Amino acid sequence: MMDIDYFSAPNGERLAHRFLAGGGPALVFLPGYMSDMTGSKAQAVLEWANDQGRACLLLDYSGCGKSSGQFADGTLAKWRGEVAALIAAKGIDEAVLIGSSMGGWLMLLVAQVLEKQARALVGIAAAPDFTEWGFTPAQTAELAAGRTIFEDNPYGSAPTPTHAKFWADGQAQRQLGGAIGFSGPVRLLHGQADADVPWEISLKLAAALRSDDVQVTLIKDGDHRLSRDTDISAL
Repeated sequence: MMDIDYFSAPNGERLAHRFLAGGGPALVFLPGYMSDMTGSKAQAVLEWANDQGRACLLLDYSGCGKSSGQFADGTLAKWRGEVAALIAAKGIDEAVLIGSSMGGWLMLLVAQVLEKQARALVGIAAAPDFTEWGFTPAQTAELAAGRTIFEDNPYGSAPTPTHAKFWADGQAQRQLGGAIGFSGPVRLLHGQADADVPWEISLKLAAALRSDDVQVTLIKDGDHRLSRDTDISAL
């Protein structure tokens, strides 16, 4: 396991990260909602990069993992700025953005900032626009009124919060309503037994992307986490 380093972001947060020097384009792993760089998929990407001599960057968004800040203050726009600043600080000229769940939404936003530096995208159960389709009308009304909602967490004992600030920013960052101007290679991996993000979202994303080089891999018995050995091999 590589030592954790810290980066002082322009917004004042200290971002925990691990950076492996190597050939490019660098692999940049973007975790999901309330996740961090210790997850099995992130570690598998790091191990693969090490075996292949590729540069790799893992990170915790502010308010997550070992980074500073409060999760309640996190938004897609804030995390997008943090990721872009860290990529610049590490001197990464070309990147393959790998986004898991919410990270698959964030990779689209980061790619817009990086422009030609973003060479390819890999989505794992990508969840763009989940503030639009991921909540009931009653939950949406609560969030629109500025109140935090809590949902059962299938991956832990504490309930999962969604803060109104995050929801409002997500509504402003929606991607699937029009063309997404990324023209590089895109690979999307999604389990058809995903109980959190419908696999059809990956098909909608594939259709919205401007790129002609888009492939969607559906794993019939794959769940949302896609962390089994066979799933990792596909990744």
